[in-house]
Amino acid sequence: MNAQFITLDGIDGAGKSTNLAVMQAWFDERGLPVVFTREPGGTAMGEALRELLLNPQTQVSLRAETLLMFAARQQHLEDVILPALEKGIHVVSDRFTDATFAYQGGGRGVPLQDIEVLENWVQESLRPDLTVLLDVPLEVSMARINKSREKDRFEQEQADFFVRVREVYLNRAAAAPNRYAVIDSNREREQVKQDIETALSRHFGL
Repeated sequence: MNAQFITLDGIDGAGKSTNLAVMQAWFDERGLPVVFTREPGGTAMGEALRELLLNPQTQVSLRAETLLMFAARQQHLEDVILPALEKGIHVVSDRFTDATFAYQGGGRGVPLQDIEVLENWVQESLRPDLTVLLDVPLEVSMARINKSREKDRFEQEQADFFVRVREVYLNRAAAAPNRYAVIDSNREREQVKQDIETALSRHFGL
C-alpha cells in the first residue's frame, strides 16, 4: 500500500484533540511511519495564518478568509504533506479541506462551487484516502466548548452557524461513504477509541 493521507475532522468540541492521541498510538503500536500535522498550520507561514484566523480580534471578509485558508494549505502541501507521502510516510492531518467546505461554506455561506475551484487548483488530484469524521450533537459540542477553553474566533459563533457546519460535514460523508468513517464521539472514550482503531485497521487491511 502506498503512503496514505488521512484526515481527522469534525465540528468544534467533537473531541479531535483527544482522539489524535488515539491515532498516534495506533500508528506507533504498528511501527508505521507517520507525520502528524494540522490545518491551518503545519508550516511557519501556516501557523502565522492560524494565529491570525483564529484571533477573535481579526476582521476579515469571507473571501479573504477562504483564500487565506487555501494559502496556508498550499504551503502545507508543498512543505509537509506531499514530501512525506513521496517518501512513503503516512500523513495524518488535524483538519483539511472538508473543514473549509464546512466552516467557510456551510457556516459562512461561501458558495461551495467556489471552494471546489480552489480545491482543484491547490490540491489538483490529491484528496484524503480516509477521513475520520467525529460527530456530536450540537448541544454536546457547545457544552464542551464552553467548559474547556477560551473561545477562538470560530468558536464564538452562534448555534445556527454550527448547525450549518455540521450539516455540510454529514452531507459530504453521505456523498462519499467509502472515504469517510463517521464516528459518534458522544460516547465513552473507550468506545470512540475502538471505532477509530477499527476504521484505521480496516483501511490499512490489518
